Amino acid sequence: MAFGTDDSSSSASLDGHVLVIGGATGLGSAVSQAVTRSGGSVTVLDSEPSANGFATEQVDLADCRRTEAAVERAAERCGGIWAVVACAGADAPGRIDGVTAEDWERVVQVNLLGTAAVVRAALPFLLAEPGRIVTVASTLGHRTFAGATAHWVSQFGLVGLVRALTAELRGDDIGVTMLTPGGMQTGFFAGHAELYQPPADLDLCPPDAVAEAVVFALSTPSDCELRELVVTPPHESPLP
Repeated sequence: MAFGTDDSSSSASLDGHVLVIGGATGLGSAVSQAVTRSGGSVTVLDSEPSANGFATEQVDLADCRRTEAAVERAAERCGGIWAVVACAGADAPGRIDGVTAEDWERVVQVNLLGTAAVVRAALPFLLAEPGRIVTVASTLGHRTFAGATAHWVSQFGLVGLVRALTAELRGDDIGVTMLTPGGMQTGFFAGHAELYQPPADLDLCPPDAVAEAVVFALSTPSDCELRELVVTPPHESPLP
């Protein structure tokens, strides 16, 4: 299967209900559309409704208990959950002493604790299938630069969470994949100061292409595991 934006490039066929975290915009929206093109059904879990009309459970991912309840409602309404794709992301760039405590902590709550809450609540339904988990972690979960400690902490934690889940769920027939995309053409940097904006000439991946990689991970045969997958623009520097 080739990763691309042409619908005909996808040979995967999905048959199950997928919960897409952060599915209202950006990569999550592209994933929701790619999953349905491949035969799956989708519920979006986001703080805002899906612009593409997908069923949505609106919830603030920073509130873990309400997030868990939203997952349970989605599962009950749809008769279960076959897969979770977690691609919600928050950011608060700036030196650690230049970001408010509330903003700093919210990034960790949404990116790391919110993802953990979704997995925890979805696990009984995934075990019944058995199902799949795909989490999206930034390349900043593998390397550091100055200027966004909250995002770095959340992403390093997410990498650790996924690797621990891989070990913990190894005997339960649940596929766990960590997808690490490089720079993408999304609105993630909108509203950031110029210092934290990507250069105008930076090579970025279209989210539709990265979404095809998610479908590829979801469609991996049960007799093999795709543990980690890195998808970047052709000229992005390799991870350390």
